[in-house]
Amino acid sequence: MINKIQGTLNTNKKRVIVVGILVVLLIAIIGFSYAWLRTTILGEENVQIVVGDLDLILDESSTNGIQLTNAVPAYDDEGKTYEPYVFSLKNQSNIDLYYTLSLIDDLDALESCTTTDGGSCEMLDPRDIRYEVKMGDRTFTGSLSDSSIISYGTIGAGETIQGELRVWLNINATNEAMGKVFLGKLKVFGTQQLDDSSFEQGNDAVNEPEMDSNMIAVKHDGYNWVKTDIDNDWYNYDMGIWANAITVSSDKLSTYQSAPVGTVIDMNDVETMWVWIPRYSYTITSADGTNYYGKRGVYLNSTPTQALPGEIDIKFIGTAVTEKGTARYENTEAPKNWYTPDAFTFNGEELSGIWVGKFETSSSNPNASSGGGNTTSLDPMIKPNVTSWRGINVSNIYQVGLKVSASGNRYGFSENMNSHAMKNDEWAAVAYLSQSKYGKLGNDNFIDENKEVYQNKSNSFITGCSYGSPSNGNTDYGCQYTYDNNLRTEDGSAGKGVGASTTGTIYGVYDMSGGAWEYVMANYNDVIGSSGFESMPDSIYYNKYTSNDINTACNGGTCLSHGLSETAGWYNDYRTMVSETYPWLLRGGNYYTGSTNAGVFGFNTWSNGNASVDYSFRLVMSVTSP
Repeated sequence: MINKIQGTLNTNKKRVIVVGILVVLLIAIIGFSYAWLRTTILGEENVQIVVGDLDLILDESSTNGIQLTNAVPAYDDEGKTYEPYVFSLKNQSNIDLYYTLSLIDDLDALESCTTTDGGSCEMLDPRDIRYEVKMGDRTFTGSLSDSSIISYGTIGAGETIQGELRVWLNINATNEAMGKVFLGKLKVFGTQQLDDSSFEQGNDAVNEPEMDSNMIAVKHDGYNWVKTDIDNDWYNYDMGIWANAITVSSDKLSTYQSAPVGTVIDMNDVETMWVWIPRYSYTITSADGTNYYGKRGVYLNSTPTQALPGEIDIKFIGTAVTEKGTARYENTEAPKNWYTPDAFTFNGEELSGIWVGKFETSSSNPNASSGGGNTTSLDPMIKPNVTSWRGINVSNIYQVGLKVSASGNRYGFSENMNSHAMKNDEWAAVAYLSQSKYGKLGNDNFIDENKEVYQNKSNSFITGCSYGSPSNGNTDYGCQYTYDNNLRTEDGSAGKGVGASTTGTIYGVYDMSGGAWEYVMANYNDVIGSSGFESMPDSIYYNKYTSNDINTACNGGTCLSHGLSETAGWYNDYRTMVSETYPWLLRGGNYYTGSTNAGVFGFNTWSNGNASVDYSFRLVMSVTSP
């Protein structure tokens, strides 16, 4: 069951060796045999049992694997012309299965690896490796820095499907890649398909991101953000690749609009970065009928607890669907009682999704006091590696949020783009998606406690930073890893930098754990406090809570989809509710809050709406009819 992919790449008259070892990882709970499957069986309280195996069958006629002879570092169109490596997946069980296929680098294989000239091996950076996988009529492409999952789908009982795999060097691979190797494992994992609505949705089920004319769709090639084709592999939520878009300075817009796909985006030209959160419904399961901590499923190695919660079931839906169930079910049942988050309704209109600021907001003068200070004269920016905008009260945050899409705005947004400061239910919409199979919870590069979004411990409030681990009490503050750092750990898991995003890939939302506390537009009983308002704003721009009890905060009832009672204390995150004394809600924690404070599910009320050096904010764009 072990073959090698070998070939040579000739660049500047030097040779680059690419070696791939394809094996099936052992994933049975009993610890042996090829590709045993874990699955959830109805009525068994999420007990993981063996139901069959999904064999990876290598085509023995392809003794040399993928032929890369005389290839040069190439981007998509050239790389896809190489002869493929052919393999098959066979479902040997008597039930239909949902599978994922991953290509991961195998650091353990370096010990026994030698190059063709007898030298020792040095691993290529995963960012240098591009791939294409064809499974039936579906094609998946990307960089190994995107995600370890390279394809997914369903396979019927007893069915065999053929796959074709191509790998090549990214066009941006430098001379530092010369002489290095790629050692990889092809991992297949399957699970019983319990409910069509809770498993493979695919891009067809994700509402297409609603772009304004000034927005540029982007992907990351491992080194840079590049312009991408919106009709070809822009996003793949099953693989943790959420749709990203940018806006650039007005003097650069026409240049990028006319530039070809693959053009590198100069970050100096970027003014805002956005992530698309598609419309969905959700439901949360309970193993004991009392504590609703999510589903163990295939992503956890233990029964979900408050300290290590499980999967939130998510299904993507269109605007014609609005579900208002209890958002709860017991795991002896198929997922049911779906609820469509309130965040996907704006001013009475049902939204296909929302654009969320990728980072905490910064200002057009990040060198100003507190990164911006208590003013509306500066313009908001959304970028990595800059100081976030703090020291601003809630009233000015509200005004700054409206400024982004106001008439004559500097960014070029049109009138159907409704920018505003993030509300609490919108924060929760991102958090819930992160805790689903489409977010970091479903990213198998991370295990156990590392499923939690990593903390930003930058005491300089630099956006996008990562400590490389979840929130903790350590006081060695700073920007240990930048948002695009994708170092692999000894156990093969990825993501010291990207682990701070909501996907565990570079395509998620950052700064939702640590950095600065973030004001969200959420208020107790219209108490203005020290927010700076003379009267409360239009009700469509904030969530009103009528009780300081998280169980009765929505007019005496539970606030479904708001990330309050439903997910209180998940990952042991801090939780206190708004009150008359502290009427404005904060989310996420900051750099110095420890293991019981910072986190995506954390919320607090240490403020009455005043400006503070510890408090920032985030922007959202709701796309409505003209």
